[in-house]
Amino acid sequence: MKTINVVGLGNILFGDEGFGVEAVRALEASGKWPEAVQFVDGGTQGLYLLDYFESCDALMVFDSIIPAEFEPKVYCYRNGELPAFIHRKMSAHQMGLSELLAVARLHGREPSEIVLIGAPPHDLGLGNGLSEPMLRHLAKAVETGREVLRKWLEK
Repeated sequence: MKTINVVGLGNILFGDEGFGVEAVRALEASGKWPEAVQFVDGGTQGLYLLDYFESCDALMVFDSIIPAEFEPKVYCYRNGELPAFIHRKMSAHQMGLSELLAVARLHGREPSEIVLIGAPPHDLGLGNGLSEPMLRHLAKAVETGREVLRKWLEK
């Protein structure tokens, strides 16, 4: 069985920026998963997440996708569909998703399957939790993640 890492990115202190973390928590709680599936609250750990990106056959990432002017819906990007700029940094020292994938590729340890699931943020206010629009997107994001995991586990 392939190893699968499911990583939620974002900062729960900044409203919708915490969407990825909330989505990975909800997906994990939505079913009983085999040991081959590891759920990771990646928060804003940046480079410290590199091992989770390099140590699996398949990688699913949940994140609040920037730019905010995208249509407000859930997006699912697979492998080569990943946009070049897919994660806004909260500080100049934070390594984003694009950079983590690039380093894994340079190391020759990029997962064979990569999926990014997310939605553009509505509210990035300090301490606000997820906005109503993002809460509505959460169920769709989790269902999309369940579908992808089910297909990966069948292979």
